[in-house]
Amino acid sequence: MTTVGIPGGRDVTASLDRPESDAIVVACPPHPQYGGKRSDSRLKAVSDSLVPDIGCLRFDYGPWDEGRGERTDAENALAWAAEHADTVGLFGYSFGAAVALRAAAEYDTAADLAALSVLAPPAGLTEHLDAVATLETIDCPVQVVVGERDETVDWGPVADRATELGLTVERLPADHHFVGQSGRISETVGPFLRDLL
Repeated sequence: MTTVGIPGGRDVTASLDRPESDAIVVACPPHPQYGGKRSDSRLKAVSDSLVPDIGCLRFDYGPWDEGRGERTDAENALAWAAEHADTVGLFGYSFGAAVALRAAAEYDTAADLAALSVLAPPAGLTEHLDAVATLETIDCPVQVVVGERDETVDWGPVADRATELGLTVERLPADHHFVGQSGRISETVGPFLRDLL
């Protein structure tokens, strides 16, 4: 693992797992005001599932900015990954799922994204993170993974719209936190990303 500073004017630090890879997945953590960090167990489960061929760039957001700055952080992390790898994918969990969806939809080179996977995506947290509206504007393959017992976020509209658009939707027997489900996350998200990267 290597520690990386992400350029872009905000204080963003990342951990790059397997830095020798030609492919990198950028992983967006959950809500920073609720302890969301790059060390999050769900992000680590996805990173572990990419062993040994694909790198994973797990980053911490800069100062809280109502979703705007956090989306910029993800876009800057994507730009960094694109400069250091031939193929780039994107993953996000919870708040990070909404960030990842918006970053994929609005990032300048989003067409170059190989794949996007989101875990427990909330339908909308702030005006800057409307996950449902972004789904139809993303050009790469998308996987939406939800916990069927998740009562923390309103994931239903995201899963429903993804189904209508013919995107991959996986429903797991879990709550929002996926406690004890690291293996199941790895088995669900890992193969989707690996096959496309």
